[in-house]
Amino acid sequence: MRLVFFQPDIPQNLGGAVRLSACFAAPLDIIEPCGFPLTDRSLKRAALDYGPLARLTRHDSWARYTAAPHHGRLVLFTTKGATDLWDFRFEPDDRLLFGRESAGVPDDVAAAADARVRIPIQEGARSLNVTVSAGIALAEAIRQTR
Repeated sequence: MRLVFFQPDIPQNLGGAVRLSACFAAPLDIIEPCGFPLTDRSLKRAALDYGPLARLTRHDSWARYTAAPHHGRLVLFTTKGATDLWDFRFEPDDRLLFGRESAGVPDDVAAAADARVRIPIQEGARSLNVTVSAGIALAEAIRQTR
């Protein structure tokens, strides 16, 4: 199971994703460019002391990410998802993709996904924080595949 963050906008959310990666031993792919300077110093500040436990891979673009060899399905989490989280069946090699906080993912990235999953929330609520969504999704995926 891998986490994939597409062009994150908010350093604190990426820091939370680094913590998820570290605490659940789930590798984290970061697809740049980010909405903030992603220097080693800024990443360290956002991740606090969890960085050494996390397994991070930075990709400088979507094209570079897709050109790299990957295993497993690409599962996009989106408010426009076709399948509710509770009805989706995860596989151990799935890559859980989360878009920008401000805009999600562009159409070409969504089209590349093997599945589009929605976390059901109360009607009238717009969306969850991206790192909260990643934590919910990763916990459910691990629960199913453990």
